[in-house]
Amino acid sequence: MVQLANNPEHPTIVFLHDSLGSVELWRTFPKTLGELTQCNVFVYDRQGYGKSSPFTVNSRDNDYLEIEADRLHQLIEQCGLQRVILFGHSDGGSIALIAAAKYPSFILGVITEGAHIFVEEITLEGIREAVTAYQTTDLKERLQKYHGEKTEAVFNAWAATWLNDTFRSWNMEQFLPKIHCPVLVIQGEKDEFGSLDQVNGIVKQVSGVVSSLIIPAVGHTPHKEAKEIVLEHSAGFIGTLV
Repeated sequence: MVQLANNPEHPTIVFLHDSLGSVELWRTFPKTLGELTQCNVFVYDRQGYGKSSPFTVNSRDNDYLEIEADRLHQLIEQCGLQRVILFGHSDGGSIALIAAAKYPSFILGVITEGAHIFVEEITLEGIREAVTAYQTTDLKERLQKYHGEKTEAVFNAWAATWLNDTFRSWNMEQFLPKIHCPVLVIQGEKDEFGSLDQVNGIVKQVSGVVSSLIIPAVGHTPHKEAKEIVLEHSAGFIGTLV
């Protein structure tokens, strides 16, 4: 857990990492966005990831993202954060949307990158390719730098859940009309884990003011692949909230 600045007069941007992510994998992006917007920054490893404690269950149910949204709410309350902006990547983006729907009182706005609201074949194919890479390249070793002995559990929790036939029915669109705060939806045009149908679904169903940013020639991690563009648009969006 990393908290940068603690000025109660300013909002806090809470960063929610992706399905293989961690605090360290955000690199300098949270600090830079905090400086651009004069917001506090809060970054944390969900249980099982990075420097957090290991998973306490061996498998996930279809509601695992909603459970993480509930845990996020508990964490924000425990830390006494009053005015929060959620920035979520991939799984983190889905968690951010669910949290905004279920706990609207403390959330000023949401930024998502590559969020999923339903299962697509492009997502499953991307995961299958990642499984092959994990088995045949140095991907496992690279992930071990951030997750250590938890690496196998982190990767399997992601791949096994999404590739399980029972997960094909997962869908979180029922939460979207309950979101009334402003939302910025960011996605790379060449995202290897989701089509623009994900973006369009969020834009059409969120009840609050919503805008989208589709970045050409960029994949699943816009904050790394097009850092300056994402910083500029995110800072502009946050400027409308504070």
